[in-house]
Formats: sequence, structure tokens, C-alpha cells
Amino acid sequence: MKHEKQGKATAADEQQIAMKVSGVSIFVNLALSLFKFLAGIIAHSGAMISDAVHSASDVISTVVVIIGVRMANKKSDEDHQYGHERLECVASIILAGLLIATGIGIGVAGIQKIIDGTSGNGLEIPGMLALVAAVSSLVVKEWMFWFTRAAAKKINSGALMADAWHHRSDALSSIGSFIGILGSRLGYPILDPVASVIICLFIVKAAVDIFRDAIDKMVDHSCDEETEEKMRTVIMDVPGVERIDVLRTRLFGSRMYVDIEIAADENIPLKKAHAIAEKVHHSVENSFKEVKHCMVHVNPSSESI
Repeated sequence: MKHEKQGKATAADEQQIAMKVSGVSIFVNLALSLFKFLAGIIAHSGAMISDAVHSASDVISTVVVIIGVRMANKKSDEDHQYGHERLECVASIILAGLLIATGIGIGVAGIQKIIDGTSGNGLEIPGMLALVAAVSSLVVKEWMFWFTRAAAKKINSGALMADAWHHRSDALSSIGSFIGILGSRLGYPILDPVASVIICLFIVKAAVDIFRDAIDKMVDHSCDEETEEKMRTVIMDVPGVERIDVLRTRLFGSRMYVDIEIAADENIPLKKAHAIAEKVHHSVENSFKEVKHCMVHVNPSSESI
């Protein structure tokens, strides 16, 4: 018995949510980038100008998310009968690459400033406007992180979650900018590049986590044990199911595919066995919204496996 979900208006809803969040992200990042760039120039803060460039890179990452989500939600066709969900994993990998590049760039710039500072080259003291911009950026980007993260969890989007972590990396960058600018104004300009190097490590770690998650989904990684145990409970709660012979799960992008073999009384009519399998199928799909495809096979209970 083989079924694929039909009639659940999740794909269109998910795409609508992703597009809405991405639109907000683009608008906020463009406005924030412009504000920080102008503040960096006016207040003579190199750290703030770098932070502005970092925010501008978020616009590129959001565009990647939009492309990835739209392609992943394309309907199945003759050449791609299982859909296009893995394209969202590709978008997540691209975002991970952008995060790594951003983190390394911040780290290299920070190390160069440390070298310049220790070699006696004077570092310019930034103005108060740069400090205000750093605080504003921190508040806005942290809000964007939680806003995007909530949407990503709601629609189970890896690409949107990657974009959320890109917002968090920008917030961390703003913390570094704040510490560096404040330290410079208090007479410790070396704090700026030191903070940049520390921020680099946080950003690279987030990128590695996103990359690993995307790779796991692309190579048909099985679901976690907790999910499979919950699935077993749901299946065994169906009347007529005497045992579970086989339960296999695999992640296909952000979706889940399930193969199930159950055992039922061998003396019941075929129609009743079919009804039991149908009930198992619907119970699994209704209990786990990530399940896109579910196949249920019925074995006679006397048959050992």
C-alpha cells in the first residue's frame, strides 16, 4: 500500500510564510546597512563600516533563501517524481558558505588590526554615533533572529533557519563592534580587533552546524530515535496492529519518507487488512506533519521476520 500526501495546503502556506519573512529581512537589512554605513563614515569607525558590509551580505543570503524555498516547493513532475525538497538543502549549503566567508573575513581583519596596533600604528577613536549604531544593530538583528527562527520552525525550513543564524551572526558582529567602539573610547582600541576574532569563531561554528544539517538531509539520513519511538507508539495505537515488523525513515530535504511493515491477524478479510493499513497511514501523516510519503505493508501475524 503506497500513498503520497494530497490535499494538505502546506506547500503554498510555507512558501507564503517564507516569502513574507524574507521580504521583511531584505527591507530591514537594507535600512540597517545604510544607517550603519553612514554612521561609520560620520563617526570615523572602521568597525561600524565592516558591520554595515556584514549586514548587506544578509540581503544576498535572503535572496538565496527565496530561490531555495521556491525551487524546493515546486510540484513533482515526470523527471522529479519525489519533488524538489533537496534544493532547499543546496540553499542552506550556499548560506553556510557565505557565513564561513563572512566569519573568516571578520577574523582576518581583526588579526590585521591587532598586528597594526601592536606595531605602534595608531587606531582612530570613533564617535558616539558609531556606538549608537552598534546598539541599534544588536537589538534589531537579535529580533530578526528570533522572528526568522520562529518562522523556520513553523514550516520546518532549513534554509530559513540558516538565514536566522545569519541574523544572529550579524548580532554577534554588532556586539563586537560595540565592545570595540566602547573600548576605543575608553582608551583600549585593541579590544575592537580582539572581539572581531572571537566573533569569527562563533560565526564559523554556526556555519559548520548548518552545513552538517544540510548534508545529513541530502544523504537520506534517518530520523532521530525520539521521533521514531513516537511513530511506533502512534502505529501500535491503531486497532488491529499486532506488531511492527519494519519501520524505516529517511529525511528528504525538509520532508520525511516512511516505510512501514505491520503484522495483523492472518484470518481477517483482505478488505479489513487494507483498512488497518489505511488507518496506520493516516495516523502517521496526521501526527507528523513532516511526513510527505508513507508506505504501509501488512504481513500475516504468524509470519516471522
